[in-house]
Amino acid sequence: MAAHEYDPDDNFDHAFHAQVGLDDEAALEVVAWQFLMLVNPDDEDAAQEQFANFRQALEDQGESADPVALLREAIDWKAGFCVHEDDAQALMEAVDELVSRWQLRIEWGLDDDESDEVQDPADLLHSAYTQLRARHYSLWTVETGEYQLAGWIIRERDEEAMQLVAGALGMHARVGVG
Repeated sequence: MAAHEYDPDDNFDHAFHAQVGLDDEAALEVVAWQFLMLVNPDDEDAAQEQFANFRQALEDQGESADPVALLREAIDWKAGFCVHEDDAQALMEAVDELVSRWQLRIEWGLDDDESDEVQDPADLLHSAYTQLRARHYSLWTVETGEYQLAGWIIRERDEEAMQLVAGALGMHARVGVG
């Protein structure tokens, strides 16, 4: 099953309808591929690299694998972020890295003198969400079950598709900051 056979705009027929001979692992791979295409808009090479990393980690961990955690690891600092919930600096750095893919910049509202002050990560996420929304991108956050802030950025027009894919993966994800 080649990764390039799946198109994120195909209404997810591969992932959401029963198919003869399609096992659970194959279905997981299809949905994982859809997810990676959404978080890597216009960058199939990056999605393929992350997909290969995901598949390898899935194989290495076997039945004890948590596919959602493996996807989060595969995209971390490439197409997603996962930082400690109190680490505002790491959050800003990760989001800055992600938006640089589209030559965007988030105005964090900090002067150079204020850069050492403790910022509320929820406020920073809200600021990033608002600025990205104005540029037709959508910041998503996902519950990790740990003291972390995690998420990704997609095109605004792909929100419905992401809701389907995240749901199929069992992710508790939402647009913006919840």
